[in-house]
Order: sequence, then C-alpha cells, then structure tokens
Amino acid sequence: MTLPAASTDRTPVGSDDLWWRSAVIYQVYVRSFSDANGDGTGDLAGVRSRLGYLKQLGVDALWFNPWYPSPLADGGYDVSDYRDIHPSFGTLAEAEALIQDALALGIRTIIDVVPNHVSDQHPWFQAALAAGPGSPERARFWFRAGRGPDGNEPPTRWPSNFAGDTWTRTVNPDGSPGEWYLHLFTPEQPDLNWTHPDVHREHEDILKFWFDRGVAGVRIDSAALLVKDANLPEVPETPAPGEHPNTDRDELHDIYRSWRAIADSYAGTRVLVGEIWLPDVERFARYLRPDELHTAFNFDFLARAWNAAELRESIDTTLTAHAPVGAPSTWVLSNHDVTRPVTRYGREDTTFAFATKRAGIPTDLARGLCRSRAAALITAALPGSLYIYQGDELGLPEVEDIPVDLLQDPMHFRSLGVDPGRDGCRVPLPWSGTVPPFGFSPDTAEAPPWLPQPAGWRDLTAEAQQADPSSMLRLYQSALRIRAENPDLGDGRFAWLSGADDVLTFTRGDSFLLVANLSPAPIDLPEHRRVLLSSAPLVAGRLPSDSTAWLQA
Repeated sequence: MTLPAASTDRTPVGSDDLWWRSAVIYQVYVRSFSDANGDGTGDLAGVRSRLGYLKQLGVDALWFNPWYPSPLADGGYDVSDYRDIHPSFGTLAEAEALIQDALALGIRTIIDVVPNHVSDQHPWFQAALAAGPGSPERARFWFRAGRGPDGNEPPTRWPSNFAGDTWTRTVNPDGSPGEWYLHLFTPEQPDLNWTHPDVHREHEDILKFWFDRGVAGVRIDSAALLVKDANLPEVPETPAPGEHPNTDRDELHDIYRSWRAIADSYAGTRVLVGEIWLPDVERFARYLRPDELHTAFNFDFLARAWNAAELRESIDTTLTAHAPVGAPSTWVLSNHDVTRPVTRYGREDTTFAFATKRAGIPTDLARGLCRSRAAALITAALPGSLYIYQGDELGLPEVEDIPVDLLQDPMHFRSLGVDPGRDGCRVPLPWSGTVPPFGFSPDTAEAPPWLPQPAGWRDLTAEAQQADPSSMLRLYQSALRIRAENPDLGDGRFAWLSGADDVLTFTRGDSFLLVANLSPAPIDLPEHRRVLLSSAPLVAGRLPSDSTAWLQA
C-alpha cells in the first residue's frame, strides 16, 4: 500500500497549524503520575515538576485524563464540575499555570471531556432527583417509568459497558419506588439526554471555557455513545448501520460539527480527538470528515495479536479507513484501561479484549519486554500521530497482585471479581530510589501511594533507566528524537515492501526503512546504509526474533 503525503508542510511540531497530524502525545493519568504534596495522590504540582522529563522524552502534547472535581466512582470519569480542578490534584490557577509552563517548553495540553454522562453528584442530577417525575430538570437525563404492572422492570435490557445493569430505580420522598434512570456505565454516572438544548449549550460552553485557558485540544470520551433512540428499543441481535439504539447514531455528527465550528473559531488549531470503538471502518471514518473530529483513537492495533499478518492487516485497515477523509491515523499500544504491553505480549494470547481479561494468566515478562520494545518502534514509525501512556516508556508491567481490599476499579466489583479491573495499569510511576514510593511522593510523605508499587520496580525507575543506555526509556528517547528530526516520519508517505510472511518491512518517504522480525529466528537485514535504531542488539549483523530495526535506506 502506498499513500500520498497528506501535507508537504514540515514546519516543526509546536509552531504550525498541522502539529496534530504528526504529534507525539503523552497520556497523563494525574492520580498516578507524580505526587508533590505527599498525600499519596498525584497532582498538578507533581506534573509541573516533571515537565523537564517530558521535554527530554520528546513529546509534543500532554493528554490529561479528567482532572475535574469528582467523587471518583470511576477514576474521575464521573465529573461533577467541568470548570474546576479536583482538590486532590490542585486548583484551577495551577492548571492554568501548568498549561502555560508546558507551552513555554513547546508542549501543548489536551484535556478530557465526558459528554455521555455526569456524576450523580453533579448539580443537574441532584436537581433532577429533587424535582421529581415530569420536571424540566429530569428532561436533561433519561428518566423513565419501569415496565410491568408495578414498574418493577427496567425500561430496557440494554447491556452495560461495565458488567451489571444499565438502569437504576429512584426512591420517591415518601419511600415508594420511583422512576428509573439510564447509565451505560455505573449508577454513579447518569447518562445525559442529548436531545435537550441545555446539554448542547453546556458542553459548547465547556469547550470555550478551556480553549480560553489555552488548551490545544479535547479528547472526547465514549464519543459514539451520546445520542440514544428516544423510543428506547431493545438492541437488535445484528444492528444495521445506524440502527443501534445507543451507539453510533447518525445525529452525533451534527453535535461534532458544532464543536468543530467552535474549535475552528480559535487561533491556532484546537483539535478534537474521539474515543470511538467501532468495527465498521466506513462508519468510523465518517467522524473524521473535514468538518467534524480531527482524529480518533485507533484501538484495533493495540487489540491485535503479536503476529505479522495480524499487524499488517490492522495497519492496512486503519490507513484505508482514514485515506478517503484525509485524516491522519493514530497509533497507541495501551492506555489507562488496557493491560500494559510488557504483560500482554508476554502471554500465549497476545490480543486484548475486555471480555476475556482475567487474573492469573501465565506471563513471560522477558519475552513481553522484548516484544514491547519492538512494538514501540513499529508504532513510532507509522504515519500519523503517536500516543504514549505514562509508564510504557519505562516498560512497566501490569501489576496483578494488588490486594483486593485496595482495588478501586468498578469494573472489578461490578463483574463480581471475574474481571481483575484496570488498577493494574494505573499504579503510580517509579521515578527514583530503591524502595517505594520510588520518588512518586516526597521522602517526607505522610501517606503511601494510593495503589501499592511492587518492590521489584527499583530497576525500572526513570532515574535508573536514564543511566542505562540499553533501557526502555533510552529507547523511547532515541526513537522520538529520530522521529522529530527525520522528515520521512510522522505524517506522510508509507509503502510495504515484499518479504517473508512473518516479517514486517515498510518504507517511509525516500530514505527510511523499518524491519520487524516476528519470526522465531534471526534474519538478515535488507540492503541499507546504516542502522538508525534497533530494539535489540544485532547478532552478527542479523536482527533477532521479536525485534525491530530502523534503517537508513
């Protein structure tokens, strides 16, 4: 496959309107990034103190998971106030200062919005509960009477994005059972009714509030779920395109066109990034038309097996889907919801799916580390933008032995313990030292990190890895430096070269060549002028199994 260059403008990222097409974007889960005040929870002051590290790593933008006031029923994705900062993280003034401090280093800021739902502690929902059935306050949500003679059955049998029910029944002031309300996630996250004009106006104002404070973009959580069929039909066994009652409704596109108009009204490019899980590539691409979202997360690649045919197919499918609308692809190996690559690639089944995530799966971490190094170089060389989840640049494994009484993820509890949850990829980062908290909190901290760090992470701290030329951190630093300096990388031309079935070989531009060996034995490298970078040392000039090399052709 050969794609034309989307742009010939090679102005460095950080100063041009097309920065987002090639950007390296680092995901910050604030709670687990760095704790400056010693309370065991990461905060904005901690992020500000690590901006030098992020600059040295070579990132162009930071994407922050929700940093707003929240009861934290779902890790902050239950927002109670979009115009402030969670007190555990800091203040609005600190957020404004962080945005400007990062920008001074050439690093932009992208924030999260969660338009499908709010917290049950949000003033709107509290007002809706107090106002009662038929009130204007309840019209902003999905309140409905139950089915059956006594209304004891929920209005639909829609499946949840977490385990459990999607409707919760209220209690009237006199103690009698009341109406039901919809929540595609937890009961603490009531879904908003996007047919209501208040909901539209509120979210447009939220965008303006943060754009006015200098953020360069917005990541839209669960972007395909906002609109529901007002008739509340059951989900068909095989929904036709646009037929699903709560996913990928056609009306969504008008919402994102209005958001794009707001973003485009600001100087510089303010990007809209959608979290969209859709198997239909044509439907997926519709969200990326020139007057809608700029980019969307590509989850297909991270879910694929460590297999050359699988990865090749995913790359082809992704590039083919994006080509008709001229949008750049995005590439990511993990995030705050997904088993970390070092663990995932060390298993017999190297794919990822929420439905099959289980505890106690045998893992070869040495093999997983080798493959995740190779995968990092593959993703960093693909055309488009690159997302890095905090800690992946350190090669952190999934933490799978967190005591049950310390687990916090609702996915674990709503599955009655079947799903191990997502806390294992959210453990606070190790920065320095040889014992917990590994510099995550000050030495004088009065509280331990909110999730325990493994003692074995002493060798994985940023400090230790910076001193080791062969470390994962140094590999990422080198890859991102080469990516920034090489005009063939980032957005632009891509073409496969023929070769063995279990080897990936492609070119970028005129002089860059990638070879990824997924076969069980070392291979000879194709003709090249020099090796730019390799995920593992060459052996007698040959590329080992589960390794990737960047070559100057």
